[in-house]
Amino acid sequence: MLRLIPTTGDYAGLRRSWKSDVVAGVTVGVVALPLALAFGISSGVGAAAGLITAVVAGLVAAIFGGSHVQVSGPTGAMAVILAPIVAAHGISSIALVTVMAGLIVLIAGAVGLGRAVTFIPWPVIEGFTLGIAVIIFLQQVPAAFGADAPKGERTLPAAIHVVTHADWSVALQTLGIVAVIAVLMVGLPRIHRSIPESLTAVILVTVIVGFMHLGVRRIGELPSHLPAPALPHLDVSTMKSLAGAAVAIAALAAIESLLSARVAATMSPTGPYDPDRELTGQGLASVASGMFGGMPATGAIARTAVNVRSGARTRVSAIVHSVFLLGVVYLATGPVSQIPLAALSGVLMVTCFRMISSSTVRKIMRSTRSDALIFAMTAVITVCFDLIEAVQIGIVVAAFFALRQVAKRSSVTREELPGPAQPGDEAIALLRLDGAMFFGAAERISTAISSGAHSDATVRVVIIRMSHLGMLDATGAHTLAEIVSDLEGRGITVIIKGVQDDHLKLLEGVGVIDELRHENHLMTNLDDAITHAREHVANDRVSPAG
Repeated sequence: MLRLIPTTGDYAGLRRSWKSDVVAGVTVGVVALPLALAFGISSGVGAAAGLITAVVAGLVAAIFGGSHVQVSGPTGAMAVILAPIVAAHGISSIALVTVMAGLIVLIAGAVGLGRAVTFIPWPVIEGFTLGIAVIIFLQQVPAAFGADAPKGERTLPAAIHVVTHADWSVALQTLGIVAVIAVLMVGLPRIHRSIPESLTAVILVTVIVGFMHLGVRRIGELPSHLPAPALPHLDVSTMKSLAGAAVAIAALAAIESLLSARVAATMSPTGPYDPDRELTGQGLASVASGMFGGMPATGAIARTAVNVRSGARTRVSAIVHSVFLLGVVYLATGPVSQIPLAALSGVLMVTCFRMISSSTVRKIMRSTRSDALIFAMTAVITVCFDLIEAVQIGIVVAAFFALRQVAKRSSVTREELPGPAQPGDEAIALLRLDGAMFFGAAERISTAISSGAHSDATVRVVIIRMSHLGMLDATGAHTLAEIVSDLEGRGITVIIKGVQDDHLKLLEGVGVIDELRHENHLMTNLDDAITHAREHVANDRVSPAG
């Protein structure tokens, strides 16, 4: 547990890097401001909750997390999963579900589940990301058209309804704002890469809208200070009704945070991250965010990437990012409240296109058909059904295809006996097991061994070589016991050669060794096995009972 606690080593090299850390932190803060507001609104919790989450959760995760350069806060994926929870349980439920989810993530880190993210295949991750991008884009359609989203509708039908029932006298104004935002965000970096395009675009559009006195919706009043922390009201029945939502939020927070930290570790020279500590930090961040009235937080890949590219080397950059946003809360909520909602929708719409890498999509679609199918299926399920279900189904399907490939490569090969042939060698079948003998391939291997031994009436001894067998599970071992029992019952002697140490205990446990005619029929050397088999064949010639 001590490794999960912050130490002074977290800030090694700060004397050399503090200037670049401060610059990176301010840069990320500028980028994070419009995103925090937009994701808060998109989730249904409100702009204030998004800003509070970026401040509180960003600070706690920076101090307690397992990555030196990770930046945390509200994200698009979390906004997607929160919106239906707000619709079903009301905005008052968010504080409780945020704390519950945070505790689940905290426990997951404490018990060492951080490495689990490595089991998520690449096509599932990319399909999930594509699906999230599509959902976030569709969620912005109502604000982009200056309309309210139909209550109780899923994202896609709601977007279609808004477009087909648009009030074009209002929609033309808001769509114009979205268009200007998009043009500025695409064009400003071409003027100079250091320009914070999203914040600059939002400021310019807000000034233009104010100057032209357009009657479009604004963010509205924001808190000018952080609320006092307080535990949400604990009600057993409410907690039971929110348990499923809390688990889904926790799963998403863990997955997204660990993926972001893994990406950051490959981008930054600061070294590897600690996945268990990262979960601990993210869990504490969500608990703190819920106590201050915020929403669940995760590591943010886009903001983390900006942080690294801006020269961040220690946690100070993420801390500065939160302090910068805290200054906005206390000093600039008045101007921020005048930002048009359509401007934030434009920022998110452009962000959605940037989330999708066309080169990555092409690489996956040009890989194997199974990976392309997993990618497409995960994306479709994410958009049409549920985020967590998409990841779960994607992992299950990927595991199915992976096991099928392993099963295909598992085989039984009859080999010639090495060295000069001797009389009676035709009565010895030397069978080599390759690949894996597990539940997906055990029956096929059993059929191959049994048919090979039975089809040749001259076979009196079967040597099963297991030194090339990479994987063996309980099903495979049980099937092997049945094979040995069947062959011995037919009067065919079985010799097992080359059992690996990690397989031996399993074979003993399921009774394979007990089915052998003699304990000496378990051998480690092929020459000894062949010599012993020839002795059996010679004895059978003298006495069939031998």
